[in-house]
Formats: sequence, C-alpha cells, structure tokens
Amino acid sequence: MLEATHGGGESDSEIDSVPSTEPEANADTPEEEPAEQLPLDITFEILKNRRRRLVLEYVRDTEEPVTIGELAEHIAAIENDTTVQQLDAQQRKRVYIGLYQCHLPKMDDAGVVDFNQGRGRIEVGNHVESLYEYLDVGAEEESGSAPSQTAYAGGIAAFAVLFLAAQLSSAYTLATAVVVVFLAVVFAVSLWSSDAFDSLRE
Repeated sequence: MLEATHGGGESDSEIDSVPSTEPEANADTPEEEPAEQLPLDITFEILKNRRRRLVLEYVRDTEEPVTIGELAEHIAAIENDTTVQQLDAQQRKRVYIGLYQCHLPKMDDAGVVDFNQGRGRIEVGNHVESLYEYLDVGAEEESGSAPSQTAYAGGIAAFAVLFLAAQLSSAYTLATAVVVVFLAVVFAVSLWSSDAFDSLRE
C-alpha cells in the first residue's frame, strides 16, 4: 500500500510538470512588442532634429553600445565641420549637455534608444528599426536636393560669361536681362537655403 501510494505521488509530480510547457508558449507574446511601429507624430518628432538623426546613424553604424562622451564628440565634429582631435572643450560640452538633458531622454522615452544615464551608455532601442526607413529616405533627399558648391560656381561663371558677351556685343538690353535673371536666381536660392536651415535648427 505504501509503495503504491508513493508511486502515485511520483506520477502526480510528473503530471504536474507537464503543464509547465504552457507558459513557454505564452512567453512568445511579449516578443511581439518590438515589432510595433511608433506613431507617426512621435516618429517625425524624433527625426525632425538633425542631432537626433546623427545619434540614430551613429548607433546603427557602431552596432554596439556607445558612451555619451564618444557620441558627443562625433556629433560635435560634424556640427563644427572639424575632426574630433581639433574640438575644443566648449564644443564638446555644448553637444554633451544637449544630448544628456534633452535628446537622449526624449529618444529613450520613445523606445528608440536605451539610454542609461547612470553609466552614460547608449544602445539601440526596441522601436529604432521603424525609424531607419525614414532616416535613409531623408538622407537621400537631403544629399540629392542640396545644391553643391560646384553648381553655384558653375552658375555664376555662366552668368558672367553671358553678361560679358552681351556687353562686348553692345546688346545692353540682353546684359540687363542677364543681371535681372541672376539676381532673381540668387534671391530664390537664398530663400531656399534659409528654409532648409530653419528646418534643421533645434
């Protein structure tokens, strides 16, 4: 009788261990959360700032956790059009403070990066993948639409040649028209540059 009872106890424990596989099936449900995309308003709020876009590009390229110090140096070098070695303390500090107090906490709240303020370390967040598509499109448009210095120089040279040719041929009306067109183009480019700059300002 005792042996039968003991044997039954062992079979009960074996039966009890069988349902333990059910939570493993349910454990898959939280993994679906990272696949959720950010709302568009939050996505555009993150991407509208150039400094935050630079953060996303840097953490994607490194593919591993980075420190806020090296991130600040990288962004400061880009913003000041210089190298990390040539940065001064003020340039580093300005970017560091902006990242620490504003940009990284905002990105952490959105789940775009995981910002550990205590250790000063940043890594990609659960929702970062949904932003890379917009980030790549924005980079292509920016590089493709911004007039280069070569284009400016070529345009000025072309207007100068036309103006001199008109003057030498005594076609003063044509020369005046060339000047008017040149001024109109300069004005239009100035407006475009101002709007582009305003959209990138913090």
